[in-house]
Amino acid sequence: MQGKTAIVTGAAKGIGTAIAARFVAEGANVMLNDIDEKALSKVASKLSMPFCIADVTVKDDVLRLVKQTVGKFGRIDCLVSNVGGHNKLVQFIDVEEEDFDRVIRLNLKSQFLCGQAVARQMIAQGGGGTIINMSSINARIAIPTLTPYAVAKAGSTQLTNVMAISLGKHNIRVNAIGPGTILDEERMETIFGRADLKNRILSRTPLGRPGKPEEIASVAVFLATDDSSYLTGQTIYPDGGRMGLNLTLPVDE
Repeated sequence: MQGKTAIVTGAAKGIGTAIAARFVAEGANVMLNDIDEKALSKVASKLSMPFCIADVTVKDDVLRLVKQTVGKFGRIDCLVSNVGGHNKLVQFIDVEEEDFDRVIRLNLKSQFLCGQAVARQMIAQGGGGTIINMSSINARIAIPTLTPYAVAKAGSTQLTNVMAISLGKHNIRVNAIGPGTILDEERMETIFGRADLKNRILSRTPLGRPGKPEEIASVAVFLATDDSSYLTGQTIYPDGGRMGLNLTLPVDE
């Protein structure tokens, strides 16, 4: 990725930070994005990269992010639409309309707005590019208390496919990553802070452990570079084997 320019949204923590750090290590210029200015500024200082505080669910903010990136680096070669978030854990009949709209906007509309704005810039500058949307295994397997999130991530998978078909003629490849359970700061405090929840997840994971943000970053580098030059419209699921499992496994204590 030497000399390439990338935007990484949701870069203030977890998978977003890991992807940005790996891109920088691979030689890329990275515009970091988030709405958490305090956390993002720390990441930016550590990586010696600029940042843009913008809400990527708002079109004007997305356009400002793209403009600021082009103004700083001259072009955009890669977009990682990583921003996302869960809904309140409730059954389908108890989902509130406001929560449904928020989760769809955060996980799906953000990818539409960012993808459209960046694709227009890539077409104008020429030379193609790569776009990576963050999906989830929840796009294909359902948890009954995560209705809005599952619907949004399924939408992300199909958005990725449609974008790839539409943008292929411009040499813009669009793929997605659908992680399984990744041990970031949030899950360390919630799921893996409780033995019962930890065992429930690991009993459905053949590799017997959660993934690391850095492992998702490795997939992102693959999709952002010519190592995946004939791959578009696909979603890669780094999930420790979880989606292929039709039973539960014993967990080592």
